[in-house]
Amino acid sequence: MPLTLLAAIFALTAAVSWGSGDFANGVASRRIGAFHALLLSLSIGLLAMIALVVASKEPLPALTDIFWGVFGGLFGLTGFIFLMQGFVKGRMSIVAPVSAVLAPVVPVLISVLTLGLPRILQLAGFALALISIWMLSSGGANESKPSGIRYALLAGLGFGIFFTTLDQISEGVVFWPLLASRFVASSVLAAYILITRKPLIPTGSPWKVLLTAGVLDVGGNVFFLQAVQTGRLDIASVLVSLYPAVTVLLATLIVKESLNRSQIIGVVLAVTAIALITV
Repeated sequence: MPLTLLAAIFALTAAVSWGSGDFANGVASRRIGAFHALLLSLSIGLLAMIALVVASKEPLPALTDIFWGVFGGLFGLTGFIFLMQGFVKGRMSIVAPVSAVLAPVVPVLISVLTLGLPRILQLAGFALALISIWMLSSGGANESKPSGIRYALLAGLGFGIFFTTLDQISEGVVFWPLLASRFVASSVLAAYILITRKPLIPTGSPWKVLLTAGVLDVGGNVFFLQAVQTGRLDIASVLVSLYPAVTVLLATLIVKESLNRSQIIGVVLAVTAIALITV
């Protein structure tokens, strides 16, 4: 199998995992709040990552790989916090697509500078993918609220740096850096919740949903790291940023949210973009 195709499969699998995990986290957030849902799903993911480290018997890597894991965890958490703040203080219909479109920008620029431009068809696929991300995340806007664009910009930047840091991890090293990433993100978020004098575990936590979210998020991290170690960072980052398609489809199938015309077009564009990028 060509490495480009294999990397694309890893990236799309990561998109499915992250998109499904975001849906599960969204369901949990409606019951216990976004920060508690994220903390508990991260903690469950931390336990899952410990199990993977033990089961894989992966040797302890160089400290630089651990550093990149910690660095990535901090920026991934920062991106998510700004995303949640944008949802609360701005319009989700603007914050979600802007952050998703901006997330691949940093990885794409880094890849172009270090590896050169990808092929013309792949560039066309990038363009279609970014348009599809915007359309998939579209929804009814609440004009009484500010756009929240600054939160979207910061969230997209955080996710973009997270993608880029994972690409710095040595080839063949997978679980230890991701364990470090998960540990630092969980610790920082737990400290924040304790400082705000809130309970770490709220009553009525939906544990089955949180377990699903935590495991899926770990799967997304592992598959994305495999993608960037197998192929180009820009291709992996653009494809994984299609995760809103999964979240939208699950919301349609499970909670019966209807797709609007823009989202239907976005699904078609996403499929077309995948074909162009992986051809």
